Amino acid sequence: MTPPSPAGEGGAAPDTLTGPGPGPAPRPRPRPRPRTPGGAPLPLLVPALLGLAFLVLPLVALLLRAPWSSMPELLTSAEVWQALRLSLVCATAATALSLVVGVPLAWLLARVEFPGRGLVRALVTLPLVLPPVVGGVALLMALGRNGVVGRWLDDWFGVTLPFTTAGVVVAEAFVAMPFLVIAVEGTLRAADPRYEEAAATLGAGRFTAFRRVTLPLVAPGIAAGAVLAWARALGEFGATITFAGNFPGRTQTMPLSVYLALQRDPEAAIALSLVLLAVSVAVLAGLRDRWMTSA
Repeated sequence: MTPPSPAGEGGAAPDTLTGPGPGPAPRPRPRPRPRTPGGAPLPLLVPALLGLAFLVLPLVALLLRAPWSSMPELLTSAEVWQALRLSLVCATAATALSLVVGVPLAWLLARVEFPGRGLVRALVTLPLVLPPVVGGVALLMALGRNGVVGRWLDDWFGVTLPFTTAGVVVAEAFVAMPFLVIAVEGTLRAADPRYEEAAATLGAGRFTAFRRVTLPLVAPGIAAGAVLAWARALGEFGATITFAGNFPGRTQTMPLSVYLALQRDPEAAIALSLVLLAVSVAVLAGLRDRWMTSA
C-alpha cells in the first residue's frame, strides 16, 4: 500500500514559513491599537462635548466679534505695528538665547549622570508651573538694579536690564526656555546613543561627536522646541510687565497692547488677539507631523 503523500490530498506543497526547515522568519505584523467597541457611552460623551465647547466657544466668539471690515486699518496703525514688530523681534531674540544655553542644558540632563540631576530637572521645568508674575518678581530680585546679580552688572558693566527691551528678551526667555529644554531632552533620550559611541571609537571627542553626530540626529526635536519656545515668548505677559514694564516702543509687546487696548479700543484688542491666535494655529499646524510621528 502506497503511503499518503506529505503534501496532503490536494498535492499542494507544504508551507515553507511554518515548516521545520530553515528560512527567514515572517515579519511580525503591527498590532492594531485597541478600540472601544460600540459608540461612546452617554456619561462620557456629554462631559466630553461640554469640555470641547468650553475650549472652542471663546475662540469662535472671538472670530464672530472680529471687526473684519476695519481689520486692515487696525493692524496697520502705528501703535499696533510698533507692538507687533517689538514682539516679533523680542520673541526671536529670546528663542535664540534659549537655543544657545538650552540645547547644552538638555544634553547635560539627557546624557550625563550627576548627583541631583532630578532636582536640576525640576528647577528647569519650574517656570512652566510658576505664575509668570512671580517669575517677573524673581527676575527683579536677581537682575534688578539692586538685585543679587543685577547690582554687579550695573557697577561693573553699566548694564541695566529692568524696564528695557533687553529686559523683555530676558523675561520671555525665562518662561520659554523650559519648552525647548523638555523637547530637546526628550528627543535626546529617544535617540540611539550608539552613534555617539561609534564616533568616540573613531577618535572623535565629546564635543565633536555632539556637533557632528548628535545635533543632526536631534535637529527635528530642536526645531520643534524652538517653535514652541518662540510661540510661548510671543504670548508672554506677566513676567514681561513685571520685569520690563509697559513702555510703548520699548517694552510694550502685543499681549500688553491687547490688555491696554481692551480698556479704550476693544476692536483693536480683538484684532491683536486674532494675530496671536493665527500664530498659535500656525505653530500647531507646523508641529502636527512631529506629534503624529511621536504618537
